[in-house]
Amino acid sequence: MSATVTDPAVAKEPQVPAGPVRRRPGGRLGRRLGSGVVQAFLVVIGLVWVTPLAGLLLSSLRSPEDNASSGWWSTFTSPGQLSFDNYAELLGNAGITQAFWNTVLISVPATTLVIAIAALAGYAFAWLEFPGRDWLFLLVVALLVVPVQVGLLPVAKLFGQLGLFGTIPGVVLFHVAYGLPFAIFLLRNYFADIPREMLEAARMDGGSEWRIFTRLVLPVGRPAIASLAIFQFLWVWNDMLVALLFADSSSQPLTVELQSQVRQFGSNIDVLAPGAFLSLIVPVVVFFAFQRHFVQGVMAGSVK
Repeated sequence: MSATVTDPAVAKEPQVPAGPVRRRPGGRLGRRLGSGVVQAFLVVIGLVWVTPLAGLLLSSLRSPEDNASSGWWSTFTSPGQLSFDNYAELLGNAGITQAFWNTVLISVPATTLVIAIAALAGYAFAWLEFPGRDWLFLLVVALLVVPVQVGLLPVAKLFGQLGLFGTIPGVVLFHVAYGLPFAIFLLRNYFADIPREMLEAARMDGGSEWRIFTRLVLPVGRPAIASLAIFQFLWVWNDMLVALLFADSSSQPLTVELQSQVRQFGSNIDVLAPGAFLSLIVPVVVFFAFQRHFVQGVMAGSVK
């Protein structure tokens, strides 16, 4: 009889029985406490962020006498103080309403033009071959470090010669010029992550560059474009430095008008509170409108 010898090198390892993995009670308790601490921390941060907004809203709904005699938190015990009289007077204020529409006429074109030009330039820098492409993109990146204050006086002199000083188009052009470097840099890097095979397949199917850009690149780059729209709109809507210099009394936005109201009337809370809340709520609405695309654009950079 011949004995069978088992080679230890090829011997099978012992099988581990399949089944649910037992977790230690201490690990489960640590995870629950950790998630509870994180949730409590987020709740505290949310309350800290919401409290000034709630205070501004309640102050805008109270009369000047109530605001002078007590704090906004007194409305929780005396809700009869709240009314929309301040907003009715605000809508009747010609300076505030004109400044609000000036802000819209500045912010919307400045955001739209930046997105349109930056999307075209970003696609060209990412996927088109032309002489000096890398050097031009390096120049765009270098413009990111140029502060806005450097160009205020030269551009003001240029606008004075062109007849654009003190006009809404002048303010829009300034915001477009200084918003393009960051916009081109952002969209170019996002468009460059699109798989080359996708673009090559579209070209083999007879698609022109314009058709590829509008039907393929723009839909894929929607999260990055939405993020750029939020950044650009918030920057232009909340700007006061550029408007103080380049806008006159007929073209000044809401931020400058509110600042002038403080200077002229002092603590006129019945005008400043509803005006400030109106200036604040529009960017908040825009952010939540594009929130889903904004989160996708932020998360895309972490997984690619």
